[in-house]
Amino acid sequence: MKEIRFKNISKSYGDTKIVNSLDLTINAGERLVLLGPSGCGKSTTLRMIAGLEEITSGDMYFGDERINDVEAGDRGIAMVFQNYALYPHLTVWDNITFGLRMNGVDKKEIEKRTAEVVKILNLQGLEKRYPKELSGGQRQRVALGRAAVKNSDFFLLDEPLSNLDVQLRNTSREELVKLHEINRPTFIYVTHDQIEAMTIGHRIAILNKGDLQQIDTPEEVYKNPANIFVAKFIGTPPMNILTSKIADGKIYIEESFVSTNIENIPNLNGRNLIYLGVRPEHMVVYKENGIGRVEGEVIRVENYGNQKCVSVKVGNENVKASIKNEQDIKKYEKVYLEIDVKKCSYFDIKTEKNLIWEEK
Repeated sequence: MKEIRFKNISKSYGDTKIVNSLDLTINAGERLVLLGPSGCGKSTTLRMIAGLEEITSGDMYFGDERINDVEAGDRGIAMVFQNYALYPHLTVWDNITFGLRMNGVDKKEIEKRTAEVVKILNLQGLEKRYPKELSGGQRQRVALGRAAVKNSDFFLLDEPLSNLDVQLRNTSREELVKLHEINRPTFIYVTHDQIEAMTIGHRIAILNKGDLQQIDTPEEVYKNPANIFVAKFIGTPPMNILTSKIADGKIYIEESFVSTNIENIPNLNGRNLIYLGVRPEHMVVYKENGIGRVEGEVIRVENYGNQKCVSVKVGNENVKASIKNEQDIKKYEKVYLEIDVKKCSYFDIKTEKNLIWEEK
């Protein structure tokens, strides 16, 4: 297997820049997810890897080979698109095996690979059906199977599960991971769904407006976001971002201090204002006041089944906090929030960058 390297790659359409000076290494055999909102450049980045989009500037390498001018068909890539793109006149079996037959792969080898993929994707019994006789989820699995049997060094997927319902997406994510583990190709997956990114990727590369914001493991991206964009994009509900004052060695939200241990937090000395980032699950909601608790009023209670989420008005800001189902918290009730400052993030007021994040 080979790694993929981007060296200062940009992509523009006329005066509109889609990808800005991207430096990125995708390790051989890893599952990397390109994540970001619509229009951030993630699909364009994937299509440049595939050779479906020309690179405006910079260099791309597969291993030690510069591939800027290599034709798409010569790059050794298997790709799955959002719209399935199945041949309507071919059966499931023939759709999956079409590329192998065109490339002259031995018949026994075709049968071996296809049978293995059909089993993993739970397509047994559907081999003789045509696409019109399949559900949307089954069609997507056929498209995945057609790419997987190629045993390519590179497996590219452009939002392949976005047309499926929630339950099918959950099942399909598991099947994708199983497919990758057969031959462990270098796997690049595009999505705007953070749940897919967190559950599929070894690492996540988060893009916004063509710029790489952060690349790291799902755990690190969640715990230590590089900036406020990442902090708010990752997590459901997203991280709360609260304007906070620093005075007399304490951090204040509104008029309540929430921490007195700022000497243990790097880069806070000499600052008067910061943005304090806190995940909903890192707050405890009380009905009684206490030291270090912030007063607020409940404006909404949402039931997530396994827990509840309360929206609390704190000064001019809305804060979301997770609570246990058995907690009896009602709308318009006055509550007090206790923040676990050891698990908070601290952001610069002007740059919105994490003050204690280190680029890897």
